[in-house]
Amino acid sequence: MPNATVALPQIESRTIKAIAIPTRDRSPMLPDLASADEQGLTDFEASICGAFFLPKGTPAAVVGKLHNAAVPAIESPSVRERLKDIGATVVVPERRSPEYLQTFVESEIEKWAAPIKAANITAE
Repeated sequence: MPNATVALPQIESRTIKAIAIPTRDRSPMLPDLASADEQGLTDFEASICGAFFLPKGTPAAVVGKLHNAAVPAIESPSVRERLKDIGATVVVPERRSPEYLQTFVESEIEKWAAPIKAANITAE
């Protein structure tokens, strides 16, 4: 299950057939491709996200300084245009805080732990 950006050339050349975008909403890159949610797989989302991760114990002032530099960069027209070109969606402001990221990562670990264990998947 590649992300839309990687799969787009194969979808356009018809070497693979896309059956769903694994999110709640359709992708701007593939507006005609139904989402998993639309096809009945509700409350499912498997998407790629990017974030800055720092070592545990990094001083709050350092975290704040990085955050305060990153947010305006993300909002700049040139970065937003580039992200749009590659099919990336910029999250809404309320999902950009260090606190939100901590909660999100913890929830993703919890969400994916059971299927990984059930499939007996291990790191190589």
